[in-house]
Amino acid sequence: MIEIPSDLHKDLVPLAFLLGNWAGAGVHDFPGAEKCNFGQEVTFTHDGRDFLEYSSHSWVLDGDGNKVRPLESEHGFWRIDADRKVEVTMVRDDGVVEVWYGEMADKKPQIDLVTDAVARTAASGPYSGGKRLYGYVKSDLMWVGEKQTPEVELRPYMSAHLKKVVTPEEVERWAKALPDDMPDDGIAFFK
Repeated sequence: MIEIPSDLHKDLVPLAFLLGNWAGAGVHDFPGAEKCNFGQEVTFTHDGRDFLEYSSHSWVLDGDGNKVRPLESEHGFWRIDADRKVEVTMVRDDGVVEVWYGEMADKKPQIDLVTDAVARTAASGPYSGGKRLYGYVKSDLMWVGEKQTPEVELRPYMSAHLKKVVTPEEVERWAKALPDDMPDDGIAFFK
């Protein structure tokens, strides 16, 4: 269910499907790095201004699905204009800062992004750009990332399938919003 908060900036309505806390798992595979399964938590929030704040933390999983160690963290800000053009500024824990541009697909919650600018600290590894695809599919958030370095051509390196995390506070808020005249048995509601 996509809920549009009443205090969401009007320009961000097309991005409302991203809002909330998401958790799930995916696969990481890039030459020169360990191939692994990973867990991920992603949060998209807003404060009424014309951007979404983004935070992502991922960690390597062992064969039983247990956390082994951190994999990546990134934080950023997402905007969209009237023509459905999306811009993202992002910083990663490995010393990379990126500016991404892209657009929302027509009539569906899907965003294609490509890097426009990359800045790296001396401590970061080689990286020259990437692409990402985000999509809202059957109430889940799915994404795939591609990256390139001076030595490796653009190729997929990470993808994940995330589910919406529902907090007890959200359940309580939804319960309070139910109509007072709900039938006791719940069945009549569907007739």
